[in-house]
Amino acid sequence: MPTTETKTDLDQLCINTIRTLTIDAIQKANSGHPGLPLGMAPTAYVLWTKFLRHNPKNPHWFNRDRFVLSGGHGSMLIYSLLHLTGYESVSMDEIKQFRQYGSSTPGHPENHLTAGVEVTTGPLGAGTSNAVGLAIAEKHLAARYNKDDAKIVDNHVYAIVSDGDLQEGISGEASSLAGHLKLGNLTFLYDDNSITIDGSTELSFTENVLQRYEAYGWHTQIVNDGNNLEEIENAIIEAQKVTDKPSIIAVKTIIGFGLPKQGTSKAHSDAPGVDAVKEMKRNLGWDENAEFYVPDEVYAKYREAIPNGEKLENEWNELLKTYTEKYGEDFSNLINKNFPENWESFLPSFEGTEAKATRAYSGEVINAIADTIPNLIGGSADLTPSNNTTIKNSTDFEPNNYAGRNMHYGIREHAMGGIMNGIALYGGLIPFGGTFMTFSDYCRPAIRLASLSAAQTIFVFTHDSIGLGEDGPTHQSVEHLAALRAIPHLFVLRPADGPEVSEAWAIAINRKTAPTVLALSRQKVALIDRTKYSSAKGTQKGGYILAEASNNEPKVILIGTGSEIGLTLQAKDVLESDGIPTRVVSMPCTELFDEQSAKYRDSVLPNNVKTLAVEAGVSFGWHKYADDCVAVDKFGASAPAEVVFKEYGFTVENVVAKAKALL
Repeated sequence: MPTTETKTDLDQLCINTIRTLTIDAIQKANSGHPGLPLGMAPTAYVLWTKFLRHNPKNPHWFNRDRFVLSGGHGSMLIYSLLHLTGYESVSMDEIKQFRQYGSSTPGHPENHLTAGVEVTTGPLGAGTSNAVGLAIAEKHLAARYNKDDAKIVDNHVYAIVSDGDLQEGISGEASSLAGHLKLGNLTFLYDDNSITIDGSTELSFTENVLQRYEAYGWHTQIVNDGNNLEEIENAIIEAQKVTDKPSIIAVKTIIGFGLPKQGTSKAHSDAPGVDAVKEMKRNLGWDENAEFYVPDEVYAKYREAIPNGEKLENEWNELLKTYTEKYGEDFSNLINKNFPENWESFLPSFEGTEAKATRAYSGEVINAIADTIPNLIGGSADLTPSNNTTIKNSTDFEPNNYAGRNMHYGIREHAMGGIMNGIALYGGLIPFGGTFMTFSDYCRPAIRLASLSAAQTIFVFTHDSIGLGEDGPTHQSVEHLAALRAIPHLFVLRPADGPEVSEAWAIAINRKTAPTVLALSRQKVALIDRTKYSSAKGTQKGGYILAEASNNEPKVILIGTGSEIGLTLQAKDVLESDGIPTRVVSMPCTELFDEQSAKYRDSVLPNNVKTLAVEAGVSFGWHKYADDCVAVDKFGASAPAEVVFKEYGFTVENVVAKAKALL
């Protein structure tokens, strides 16, 4: 049996169990990052046994506290905690399968794989923005639904953050906004070990982090000894007393505590080797030959979380029952995303509308459904009037008004994306946020993580092409549609008119476990006579026959998206007058079209008919569907939109010539 001669108290035994499970799993996998878990084990132990309100038997209990491991490379810390406290998602067998195919213990935590993991982290800084989003969601729902006699939403967000997290720009963006918003329900526990992969932080990171956070408007503290449990506990207590500021506690730790190379960059990552593992265990007073060992008294201590959590949830369920009886089911419907059965009937039909930009139609959709879908919370990265993302019958989300449904993210696109992911993963809410399509580049890491995390985040990207005009190539999107379409599990919808915009929003809202991008025009788009052409309901299939050939046997097919659909319809008329039966296909979402049956896809785009794609973006990706393209395979130019379109070949004459050339 293992011995603990040098460390005999139960607290230390519990802490060292995290450390030994971590090192055994990493050594068995021959890869991983032991530095953070070994150094932060005492802090995590105090947090999870004395403060964190959770129920291991129901990881999805709504009023649980949220824990984010922003330094996701230290994933064995959260896997150890989940296993020890009794989460079924992380058995000892899963610990032993750390970083192996098909396990629930991947190299970085993934919320969709492992119950108990709130958000997917790994790219440094992402978790900080997610934590801010979780805190915003709690504040918002509490302000909207809590009553004097029933605090139905009342939980805290804790995040362990690393030096690397706090060097990434997204953490600065998110932390600045959190300070402005006075999010007193948010606490960062900063693993202040002064080491990164390259070596000491003296190489590149010498600022005073806590002074920076004071400037952001945060409450700051230092724990001088990361192994001093009393000091850690007192700091968290003090942080909880501050309700009008987020808190950051810098915990001075030793990276890779216990390893022969503790305190150096060599302890950050990689399996240390069998001899180093044995030496570490000896340093901790542990049997050097014991592997994956958990003393009975350690299990008993950690698994107090099970009856404690069940008691907390049962009390909350009783409160929810009383609340619902007194105040109705609005709250329960919201957190479960139970939309009214007839909600889509509130979508505008846009019959008799005037020609507008699709961003304008989008704004009308938002306001038509905002009351019916109270889950929506919108915003923009300081482009609200341009993105048309205001919920007009609501107010701004600000420190004195957390019930407001209009977020002002400031010029912080990356943080906006990460914060929206946190809001979405909190549960119940559906965040949408806008910026110009070109600045989706700033959001891209968050969009990718939204897709990986199955987060229902809606990205409203306007000014989606060279149609932006005079602002020129720095702001004109060219490659962005193709780049976004390359992200797995992401729908990119580029609607052509008002009815397609309504359908696009329906798709995004009904897609409860995945993100959506809406690509919207700055300029007005052509009116499509839906009495003459097909219904926009075809949007639900990603691509559909908008206008059939005159004889129902097309010799050529024109595929269009968004603002170019009007051009394809004009070109069809000319081709038909020249005796060439022409079909026009609207393709607002290639990803959704690809999900349809082969029979349907072949009925829309038969292989034996020549096809020309027309889209004001790069041609990349279109040759999967078309024989040739009218596209933009170079940067745009500064000029009025109509001039740029003409110079770049988006004319009836050029489309007709290209189509004829295929024949």
